[in-house]
Amino acid sequence: ALPSVQQRYIVLTEKDISERQEEDISEVSALLMIPREEASVLLHHYKWDISKVSDEWFSDEDKVRGIVGLLMNGTDFHNLRKLTCGICFEGYSSDMMSSAGCAHLYCHECWEGYISAAVSQGPGCLSLRCPDPSCSAIVLQGMINKLGKHEDKEKYARFALRAYVESRKKTKWCPAPDCTCAVEFVSDVNYDVSCNCTFRFCWNCTEEAHRPVNCDTVSKWILKNSAESENMNWILANSKPCPKCQRPIEKNQGCMHMTCTPPCKFEFCWLCLGSWIEHGERTGGFYACNRYESAKKEGVYDEAEARRERAKHSLERYMHYYERWASNQTSRQKAIADLQKAEKEQLAKLTEIYGIPETQLKFIIEAWSQIIECRRVLQWTYAYGYYLEDKVKSGFFEYLQGEAESGLERLHQCAEKDLLAFLPFSKHDTTEDHPSPAEFGEFRVKLAGLTSITRNYFENLVRALEDGLEDVQCAGEAATSSKATNSKKAGAKGKVAKKQPSRSSSDHSDDTWPCERCTFLNPSSADACTACDKQRY
Repeated sequence: ALPSVQQRYIVLTEKDISERQEEDISEVSALLMIPREEASVLLHHYKWDISKVSDEWFSDEDKVRGIVGLLMNGTDFHNLRKLTCGICFEGYSSDMMSSAGCAHLYCHECWEGYISAAVSQGPGCLSLRCPDPSCSAIVLQGMINKLGKHEDKEKYARFALRAYVESRKKTKWCPAPDCTCAVEFVSDVNYDVSCNCTFRFCWNCTEEAHRPVNCDTVSKWILKNSAESENMNWILANSKPCPKCQRPIEKNQGCMHMTCTPPCKFEFCWLCLGSWIEHGERTGGFYACNRYESAKKEGVYDEAEARRERAKHSLERYMHYYERWASNQTSRQKAIADLQKAEKEQLAKLTEIYGIPETQLKFIIEAWSQIIECRRVLQWTYAYGYYLEDKVKSGFFEYLQGEAESGLERLHQCAEKDLLAFLPFSKHDTTEDHPSPAEFGEFRVKLAGLTSITRNYFENLVRALEDGLEDVQCAGEAATSSKATNSKKAGAKGKVAKKQPSRSSSDHSDDTWPCERCTFLNPSSADACTACDKQRY
């Protein structure tokens, strides 16, 4: 049955894939009235497109058989007493010889070696033909299972399974290491998917999930992180070429007297790159260079220095974004470990201390899951910011990013540190006093509230960034167009409109008050927001 509209993908195990594969083979076998292994060959050749197989077969069966190498009738050699192998040229009885349905016979030992060599070369073995170069007869899976080594038969079956998945446009293997699941996509819009192994990846590019950044930006960012371009920028920004051999040299001491490494050994001034022989007290001493200063005023060194400064600025900007991108990646990995710890240890301890069933402690798991997802989003916002060129949008983006960081840190601290107050300090110590159940209830409300608030904020952030921060441009255009209109009205009327009273917290129930920062409704007795700790007054 098809999944619901909300479910955009289906995770398939190897068993699920194998069952689907067998169903397709059975359908084609029954439709064309041919053996299952021949149906498998046809499906593999036509990329597991049953309609294509059917159309081509009934259009011209002989042509299709010739293309894929399926012979109509095999040759019977069982009446012959002794036969010669076409590879080793040894004589064997007919029960020790086999062919791919053609007239070319080979001994079982040679077949085993031939199959093993083909399987070792990869998935191409699924279209293995007769060893005779002039023969196009296909080697069916039955012969592989009969004459191949055990490990070769297993590899062949895995190749067949992978080929089935890779030939289907709507199905892809999970890219996580050692994962054997595949994901079938049932939507027309690219989306992030989550495998049974918990790995989330982008359906379009199969990289780790990267919303709100598009696949092109991710590709550029990953390439930049792994390329040598930033190494060259560092060399350009922090070194100068030896005037004699042009080898880059880094200045690691205060003195301007530089000596190139052997065999060059050229001595020169770091500032003006002139020979050190021409320097002394008259040029400013060892820590300055009058020649450089005068040349700088005349503009002689402007181009080289400007180039070096640009490289330095580019490197510093890249490192700013990369360090924060990597930092959130590290924090996310730590959060994954903390989630596993909560599932394996902390929930059971809380149940033991407070008598609360683990099913009622899922708010802790939900909080950690939200932290992990938000760390991933926040991580990729730094790649988004690095390639954002619009200065107006950039300023607004940094504000949104800063608010996201603040909100996430509050949630992370609550889940990581505040929870510890309700847990024993050691594994074996159960004697210490713990906060009361009422205090734990307050903690639950706070953590659940922060989780909800953070989730909503990040969902809105992702939508805004994926839409290209359109509201910024619209607001800018509206402000520009209304500026002239407002000035005209002010000049004509010369009056100031009476300001309408704004809504305040008194509009809400007397029992609650809304937090100005996160909009969480707090009890009137609270002086600070129970979700984000902001003071009421």
